[in-house]
Formats: sequence, C-alpha cells, structure tokens
Amino acid sequence: MARRRSFHRSRATAWLLALAAAGSAQAMSIRELRTLEASEKDGKAYASYYLVGVLEGLREGVEASQRNGQKPIFCVEGRRLEPSMARPLYQTELTRNADSYEADMPVQLVMAGALRNSYRCTR
Repeated sequence: MARRRSFHRSRATAWLLALAAAGSAQAMSIRELRTLEASEKDGKAYASYYLVGVLEGLREGVEASQRNGQKPIFCVEGRRLEPSMARPLYQTELTRNADSYEADMPVQLVMAGALRNSYRCTR
C-alpha cells in the first residue's frame, strides 16, 4: 500500500512540476487565495474565478496528456464537471485532507487532489 501511495504521490508531483514549467504565471498559494477573498471588495468573486481557471486548466492538461498517450490523473468519463463545481471541490478537498496541505502550497495542488479523488479513472 505504501508503495502504491508513493507512486501516486510521485506521479502527482511530476504532473504539477510539468504544469509549473508550462505556465508563465506564478501559482497562487492557499494563503494568497484566502487573503484575496478577505481583503478585496470582490475578493470572493475573484477567488472563485481563479478556482474555475485552475479547474479548467487542469482539465485541459489532462486532455492534452491523454492525446499524447499518457495516463491521466483523473477521468471525467461523461460525468458532470462544471465551472460552478470548482469551489465546492476545492473546499471539500481542503476539509477532508486538512493535514495534507500547508498554507504556502499552490491552489492547483489542492484542486488536482480534489479532481483525482472525485473523478477516479475506471478504465
């Protein structure tokens, strides 16, 4: 079991490193997202837009990896995944695995975990 967990952790880490290398913008941390929500007049809305962008970026990344013959970290497989689901997915992942995430970790890591846990590949 530990070996399997280690494999998934290393695969997720490699995938996140690839995402970081591909993007030119710096990822927002959990702490930065919380600060944005609390400090700006429309901070909650901005944070929601950011979460939707992260969700869509991860989905596009998975689809591109599948086109290149790589195994995806999550599979939608005809299930519902809409932009409005970004915040609930993020919040649920943070709540379920609170001890796994630190405030300086990127929001993308949390969202990738949420998608991996909620949209497991069955094929």
